[in-house]
Amino acid sequence: MRKRLARLANHRLATAALVSGGGAGALLLLRLVDPNQPGSLLPACPFFSITGLFCPGCGATRCLHALAHFDLSAALAMNPLLVVSLPALAILTAHGAGLLPAALLPLARQLCRPVAWGVLLASYGIARNLPWQPFSWLAPG
Repeated sequence: MRKRLARLANHRLATAALVSGGGAGALLLLRLVDPNQPGSLLPACPFFSITGLFCPGCGATRCLHALAHFDLSAALAMNPLLVVSLPALAILTAHGAGLLPAALLPLARQLCRPVAWGVLLASYGIARNLPWQPFSWLAPG
């Protein structure tokens, strides 16, 4: 039993290290590469390229680039849902790695509802394609 707990703890630490390393690498890439420039190394949204419609993730790369440069207003202009969701995503990541403080477990349980996330993302994807205000403010750019 003790070996199993030690393996689980090592697995959680390895997961946390992998997520942290990936996040640091992505942050460095977003600090160095500007997705707003023509011919950028970072790809455009394939959903938008095919359909001409904004998906819930459209503008996420430019949003994260703006956040990496501490430009909150530009980030909100690109993908406001992502900016607002980042604290929830951090809590879910810490929960998944087993590093979440016990005081935040009830909040994590509420955030771990896939149906709620699905409804939110589908609604957001529809709303940001509507051509009138205030919905047009949700479109990237």
